[in-house]
Amino acid sequence: MSSSDFRQIAIRTESGKAERLFRAAVSAFCSLTRPSRREIGQLEDLTLPLFDDVSVESRRYVAAALSECEYAPAALVRRLCEEPVDIAAPLLIRSRAVSDIDLIALIGRHGLPHARAIARRKDLNPTIADLIRALERPTLVRVRDPEAKTAPAPIPAASTTDSAANPQTPGQQTLDQQAPGVAAENARRRLRSMMRTGDEALAAKVDAFPGADAYVKLRETALTGNAAFFQTALADALDIDFSVAQSLTANQNYAPLLAALRSLDFSEDRAFLITVAVYPGLFPHPQAIRTYLDRYRLLHRDVALDKVRGWKAETLSRVVRNASPANSDSRRASNSDEANVPGLRASSRK
Repeated sequence: MSSSDFRQIAIRTESGKAERLFRAAVSAFCSLTRPSRREIGQLEDLTLPLFDDVSVESRRYVAAALSECEYAPAALVRRLCEEPVDIAAPLLIRSRAVSDIDLIALIGRHGLPHARAIARRKDLNPTIADLIRALERPTLVRVRDPEAKTAPAPIPAASTTDSAANPQTPGQQTLDQQAPGVAAENARRRLRSMMRTGDEALAAKVDAFPGADAYVKLRETALTGNAAFFQTALADALDIDFSVAQSLTANQNYAPLLAALRSLDFSEDRAFLITVAVYPGLFPHPQAIRTYLDRYRLLHRDVALDKVRGWKAETLSRVVRNASPANSDSRRASNSDEANVPGLRASSRK
């Protein structure tokens, strides 16, 4: 059953069922001491399709519960952080699932309301704290008057207070006195540097994450040109039967493979590299590449996950169908005398 079907059932059967399911799933998850990656994924698959159908009170309850959870699912936390600050505040203040880069992006999208909540975080990155102070007091970031070349700029009382709280070297104090906007520029420069460092750390984290193995296996097996190798890796990555994976690449239509790669949340360049290795003849000109990238961007991951669930259900149904005859055959064989004496019939013919 797909997540969309599950959501529709929850809505149709009873108005409050989605609310109770949403809360109960998160409560049960928060009781786990150390949830596995599978359990985290299951919570996201269950709660995200219900997100738009639950009330503000349920979202607020879940945000508060996950803010204390050490292994909160990142996708659900990010979705909650995009809510108004009266819902997102517990996560903005306490959640470890929100990185510095996420905090910067949230401030950029939501402005002061989210920034004020983020400012209450313990051990907040000093650069982010400087950014929030600049948002709180924008009048302190001034453009230097080109006509006042020699006149020293007055030091605001707030700056004197900040200097007492944060001692600086004499050279730094002189620089700040000569150009009131230089402190804000320094904060922006540190912010850009931190974002670059964060991107590099994120890339390293992605490469070190066990899920990156799936991309490496798919890429390498696709580049061998051996279809069976790639189909085996695809079956392992999606947890589906080999025959189902084989059917995904059996014709010259890359739509099923596109959905499979989108469900794995690959970036568009990684997905395209794998697809062009499997279907080299389908991309003879730039327009074909552009069409593929547009289709990949427009395909929502929930839709792709629904398709993968359908393939998994097909795999399960095959296992169930094949299991019954096999079991009955084995029982008959085990109960027969011929099974116990394999050479009996052969010897009787002599």
